[in-house]
Amino acid sequence: MVAITAVSDLKPFKSMWKIQVKIIRLWKQYSAAGGLTIEMVLIDSNVSILYWSFHNSSVKKDLVNQFDSFLSQGSSKIIINFSLNPSCGSYRTTIHPYRIGFLSTTRVRNCDDLPDALTGFEPVNYRDIIDGTLNTDYLVDVIGQIVEVTPIEVVSANGKETHKLTVELRNEKDERLPMVLWGNFATDVSDAIQGRGENTIICVLRFGKIKVWKDERSVSNAYNVSDVELNPFTPEVEAFAALLPKDKLALAIVEPKPLALTAGAGDKNDFLVEQCIVMCTIAAIESDMGWYYLSCKVCSKKVLNVPNENADGLDDEDEMGFHYYCVKCKVKNPKLMPRYKLHLVVVDNTGNSKFLLFDAIAMQILNRPCNELTGNSFEE
Repeated sequence: MVAITAVSDLKPFKSMWKIQVKIIRLWKQYSAAGGLTIEMVLIDSNVSILYWSFHNSSVKKDLVNQFDSFLSQGSSKIIINFSLNPSCGSYRTTIHPYRIGFLSTTRVRNCDDLPDALTGFEPVNYRDIIDGTLNTDYLVDVIGQIVEVTPIEVVSANGKETHKLTVELRNEKDERLPMVLWGNFATDVSDAIQGRGENTIICVLRFGKIKVWKDERSVSNAYNVSDVELNPFTPEVEAFAALLPKDKLALAIVEPKPLALTAGAGDKNDFLVEQCIVMCTIAAIESDMGWYYLSCKVCSKKVLNVPNENADGLDDEDEMGFHYYCVKCKVKNPKLMPRYKLHLVVVDNTGNSKFLLFDAIAMQILNRPCNELTGNSFEE
């Protein structure tokens, strides 16, 4: 039986996990290197206890057509059999240490909808943004009343012309926070503000990016990841509006500040690759990553876990089996051979790092083949 696992308990030592989640954000992303991908933020029913029940998920370009019709924002799904990889970079949607990667053998099943109130909306304090308390690598939720807005501008950014709109938000404590919107976000919000006249405008920014310019902090949309809504009908907006100062502050139109743009660093940095010798001490083995994988005894390639076809019709509590498959040999349930895959934490007098050792190198350190340690019973 494969039971449903809490998102907060997911770890990459195996792929045969089963989760029940709600897709709270979905967008498509294109890059020259990766092509078209589907990106999602998932949440499970434990969010009332665990904020990190959010999880970021990605469907690579060769799998987009396979899964596109099954995935939609706001829907609830059971997802079975997927990879987990470290979450990194400066546009992280959650604090979960890992992100999901769909496999060709991943299964997506319909399930009962998780509650509508399960949105994962967690607005941060303005003060935590302004004083630098929050890590800028993580995207944030923000709510505020728009009290100032500049006319929309057309500026040059990264060699292209784009629209820019600057607004000032205030919270229930009358603290102020600048927000800069780019591209379609700028034009859409500008048009919406003009159509609302003198009414109070509450702005909700989901998955916004904290920006730092000359030691001043603001929030901005983060490409297609972010979502911006004005006066959405939600309990959070209603509660926020009730706490605002009762001063009937009018929306002010102000002139934009001069913009100085510099060429920003690319999303991918250049790295110097060279052969080197490191003298270090092995301090630990990362157990979350597992220490071996199952391979085909004939071709030595890693085998895939494939959920059995009859699993799709079973209830959550029913037993669900799976089988192994070798892609290279095209054989179901091949003869298995465990092989080392050690994630080491190493240290010397200058610092620490992480090394990944596969079977041949790991055997030189351990002087024992992997199957002597695993025995005949293979569990990921």
